[in-house]
Amino acid sequence: MLWETLSTARDIGRLNELASVLIRYGFGDVLRRLGLANIVNDAGKALNWKHAPDITNLESPVRFCHALTEMGPTFIKLGQILATRSDLFSSEWTTEFKKLQNQVPSVPFDLIIEQLQHDLGCSPHDAFAEFDPTPFAAASIAQVHRARLQDGTEVIVKVRRPGIQASMEADLRLLARIAELMESESTALRRFKPREVVRQFTHSLRRELDLLAECRNAERIAKNFEGDPNIVIPKIYWQWCSERVNVQQFIDGIPGQDITAVEKAGLDRKQLAHYGGQAALKMILIDGFYHADPHQGNIFYLPENHIAFIDFGLVGRLSFERRHQVVTLLHSMVELDAPRVVDVLLDWAGDPPLNCQHLSFEVEEFIDKYHGVSLKSVHLGMMLTELMSLLREHGLSLPPDIIILIKALIILESVAQQLDPEFNMVSEAKPLLHQLMLDRTAPDAIAKRGWQAIVDATELLTGLPQDLQQLLRSARRGRFQFHVDITRLKTFGNQLDRAASRVAIGNVVAAMIIGSSIVMTVDGGPTLFGLPLFGILGFISALVGGIWLLFSIWSSGRWK
Repeated sequence: MLWETLSTARDIGRLNELASVLIRYGFGDVLRRLGLANIVNDAGKALNWKHAPDITNLESPVRFCHALTEMGPTFIKLGQILATRSDLFSSEWTTEFKKLQNQVPSVPFDLIIEQLQHDLGCSPHDAFAEFDPTPFAAASIAQVHRARLQDGTEVIVKVRRPGIQASMEADLRLLARIAELMESESTALRRFKPREVVRQFTHSLRRELDLLAECRNAERIAKNFEGDPNIVIPKIYWQWCSERVNVQQFIDGIPGQDITAVEKAGLDRKQLAHYGGQAALKMILIDGFYHADPHQGNIFYLPENHIAFIDFGLVGRLSFERRHQVVTLLHSMVELDAPRVVDVLLDWAGDPPLNCQHLSFEVEEFIDKYHGVSLKSVHLGMMLTELMSLLREHGLSLPPDIIILIKALIILESVAQQLDPEFNMVSEAKPLLHQLMLDRTAPDAIAKRGWQAIVDATELLTGLPQDLQQLLRSARRGRFQFHVDITRLKTFGNQLDRAASRVAIGNVVAAMIIGSSIVMTVDGGPTLFGLPLFGILGFISALVGGIWLLFSIWSSGRWK
């Protein structure tokens, strides 16, 4: 608790800025409920009021997204993450979150030249044969400059914004604290798992801040596509790369959003959509390592119907077990096998406090409406979106890695359908899903799983005597403890503790009033205005204690 308080105090300036934005956009009640308004006031910080926009006719999702935009890059990125959480937010919220743009004004070159020289070890004009100081593109974390190596190779130089790490770390500390308050103070907000959302966001953002991580991701995906000429991944020039700068091959192609240029270049749009869909399915279902932000700005179309993926700052990872679950879910959805869909969803949800029979009925009803429908009329993105909405209605949320996966699938299907309106991810995925399901029943796969089960069982059995010995030794020494953690009981205990503290303060105040009254009747001793000094001090102390007690009751929201 002490460290949390000190951490909040360290970031009080930034907290003041964020609080002023939220209050101006009509979210002051949120601050009051979280107790953050008191922190700002107690620190003696006057809110930096500006002319508030006309928000009287704006819905809450619109106002909130305006606030996120004004709060800066960290919160814009948070909004982009929330746009994928259809399992937590209704469509009116996710629609607004999707409008948040990552583009921000570029940093003037004279403000980044010193950092760039330090990272390169020399001036960029000495490191490269040509270097364009005007940014080619700018985003919240970094901006991109075009350059040319000494051998004439065209490259892009990605430079992290100066000071962005310290600013984002301060925001992440505040977000972590806010998430804790949300879970502890609001039952309604607890089901959104704010701490888990912030943890996932923090992990993702810190990886994006490290530009070397992006280089490693690019090389890993490039290795996975070795031998596939249809997919191009930019080459990394490691001699110029560091945590704050990376240099990659310049991709001279048609941007993903320029469909007209694709037509003029004579590229086969159906073939491009097919190659893109197959590449995505390979990354997700076979490699377990995929581009998690495959929007049109990160895709280029090249001659001979080749596709280039860029910007691997955000990637998704799926363990072998998770890939097994994803394949089972997608295959069950394609084959309209509702019971298996429910089984996977409940595995992901953990031990949810819900009526499983009711959920099963609704999932079966959801799957049943696709019976008899042509495969080309079934859109995977639409099915996944509807499924997440169904989970949200039941108060369930999916694991963060699954949310990232679903987001990537929905984006990829949308990009492919803009190339080819007849593209269908279900049709693309069905043969691969069938093959992967068959591979599980192959003799070598069964033997591998059986061998692993034997190894695990052997390790368990060989370790059992030692575990039992340690257990008995602890019991003999009286160190054997059985711990039961009941959250509601702990909360009730905290409430009793606060109530006892208030009763104690109340008793002290009452005692001081009685004692001071007695002192006032005794002659002798120092006086003030003709009254006994100690009696006056006692009444003043009782007044202060009483005011504190009343304020404590009022601020807890339990004033009756």
